[in-house]
Amino acid sequence: MKNTKEINIKNRQEWREWLELNHSKKDAVWLIFYKKSSSNFNLSWSESVDESLCFGWIDSTKKTIDNERFKQYFSKRKPKSNWSRVNKEKVKNLIEQGLMRDAGFKSISIAKENGSWTILDSVENLEIPNELEQAFKCNKEAKEYFENLSKSEKKILLYWIVSAKREETRTKRIVEIVENGNMQMKPKQFR
Repeated sequence: MKNTKEINIKNRQEWREWLELNHSKKDAVWLIFYKKSSSNFNLSWSESVDESLCFGWIDSTKKTIDNERFKQYFSKRKPKSNWSRVNKEKVKNLIEQGLMRDAGFKSISIAKENGSWTILDSVENLEIPNELEQAFKCNKEAKEYFENLSKSEKKILLYWIVSAKREETRTKRIVEIVENGNMQMKPKQFR
């Protein structure tokens, strides 16, 4: 991220043209945005994400530059990068509008093959994994605590479970959620 080039574009079309020329040559870029309140406003975050998805790219870190500008990091989507419901809706609309390019279709295809397309579905639907549900059966206080969390807090904890790469890690996280829930707390890193 440190040595990544910054680009300043005038509008959505210019961002699309940059991606058209560079999506396969570059790995990442910092895109400079002017805030909506600025007389130099260039494009919205949502528009920039739409265009990046068309070319198999995605946004991540945002940094403030000054009172008028910020920059957003855009890069090629990693093959195992999870797809949010919002971005899946965006690509559906982009496909319908005929805006999606081969690189964008390829990133979708890879995600569908490796499971990263659907891994967040259960989180976004607030589906409790079987192992956590079983642990809650023996720990009513933890279940009640979990049920009283906000939707966003539940999603964070459910994502923490599904994102575990190893079964031992997943089990450990479930135990932490239940043990802390019994004490009416979230695991330490989420407090």
